[in-house]
Amino acid sequence: MNQVDLQALVEKISLEFFGRPFQHQAIYNSRLQTTGGRYHLKDHHIDFNPKMANRPEFIGIIKHELTHYHLHLAHRGYQHRDADFKKLLAQVGGSRYAPNIKSSQAQQGKWHYRCEHGHDFFRQRRVDINRYRCGQCRGKLHLVDQLK
Repeated sequence: MNQVDLQALVEKISLEFFGRPFQHQAIYNSRLQTTGGRYHLKDHHIDFNPKMANRPEFIGIIKHELTHYHLHLAHRGYQHRDADFKKLLAQVGGSRYAPNIKSSQAQQGKWHYRCEHGHDFFRQRRVDINRYRCGQCRGKLHLVDQLK
């Protein structure tokens, strides 16, 4: 999906779910690393993470950013903590949090541990299983695998 397609999609979602036009610019920003999008208060444009564009959660991210956009222009509570934001986001079905971007194995870590009750843990550094216990149930830890 290129910039023109992104702009058209954002305008379409704005009219369909919010009943108001999106009159500013929607662009990709490859510098976004841990978030799906960002609404800019000063010039009202919206940046989107291009890594999210082909994921099924992308429509929810667009709705989330458009919620910020429309509430800010209407001079209502546009921040995450505001009741207006939470209410409108629930009405349009937008996502509350950005989904995880990194692949599951790359983020999980090198060391895979499991406690005696079945809780899994992934750590970057090795853990002394004789000294530490499971943080959820206090069960004894066992090394399952060392991932590469």
